[in-house]
Amino acid sequence: MGNLLYYISIMKYHVIMFGCQMNFADAEKVAGSFESRGYKKTSNINEANAIAVVMCSVRQAAVDRVFGLIEKFKKLKKKPTTILTGCILKKDKKTFSGLFGHVVSINEFLNKKKTLLPSERAYITISNGCNNFCTYCVVPYTRGRLTCISHKKIIQEVKDSINPPAGGGSREIWLLGQNVNDYSSPSDKSIDFPKLLKMVDNLPGNFKIFFMSPNPKNFSDHLIKAMKDCKKFSLYLNLPVQAGDDEILKKMNRPYTAKKYIELVKKIRKALPNINLSTDVIVGFPGETKKQFDNTVKLFKKVKFNIAYINKYSPRWGTAASKMEDNVPWEEKKRREKILIDFVNKK
Repeated sequence: MGNLLYYISIMKYHVIMFGCQMNFADAEKVAGSFESRGYKKTSNINEANAIAVVMCSVRQAAVDRVFGLIEKFKKLKKKPTTILTGCILKKDKKTFSGLFGHVVSINEFLNKKKTLLPSERAYITISNGCNNFCTYCVVPYTRGRLTCISHKKIIQEVKDSINPPAGGGSREIWLLGQNVNDYSSPSDKSIDFPKLLKMVDNLPGNFKIFFMSPNPKNFSDHLIKAMKDCKKFSLYLNLPVQAGDDEILKKMNRPYTAKKYIELVKKIRKALPNINLSTDVIVGFPGETKKQFDNTVKLFKKVKFNIAYINKYSPRWGTAASKMEDNVPWEEKKRREKILIDFVNKK
């Protein structure tokens, strides 16, 4: 990509984003890259001279939505330059290469230059990639193995977000990583995630701290204490469970049990009684029986989540789970999804 944006004679841009908060952070950087070159944002896709799509290869549903945009782009009168970037599997990159004007990695798009736009909410990446290899997830293949960003760079980025030169600093600081628990500063190995959390908390300013996402497998007492001690911690936690059945968790390569998860939630709520708890869960994982799904329902009843992000399983090429038989009918996945949605909504 390099200097691609310099060669495109455009004045207005439009960004479309699919996926998680990591992709949201990437979308902000993409927008910042346009803005830094003098382009103006438009919410009207028909006005755009350039459209950047920040995609997510993690779930097939998100990939399908990108396919759905292609016909929409063809009908636009301006025939804008289209750019596909974000979290892209090599297979998907090849598939879309003839359907978009440019298909590039996020680093190629940004030309490895950091651009931060002042906003009420700042998404700050503390690590990239993941070493967990959950069987349903493509992140280790799209983003690679875990690499952490120096705490010095993170702290400076937080400072710049809180007090940007133009004023109007961010009031929410979101620390992002595929598994924040695994954070270790490359410039000082003694600084783990709980210590980083305290360092951010000690910065002056009127803001709240959020982070996502941790893995229950190594959610330490040290981290719980840090959350309790941090005055600026938001009292919101996303703690993905993915399933409430031990056998399914094992097939997912999630190294904890439903009992251990519930015990962890009890410890967190004992330290932080007013915390709002959300979770991620997958229904219809290969081989999941109705009885095993019922165990997820039982866990929901015990934990009483404030929010739940429920995903119907769809196989992703290249993952271990894609080699398993996807034998839960789609209608049954929808039924299970509705049961969990209705349960959370009643609360």
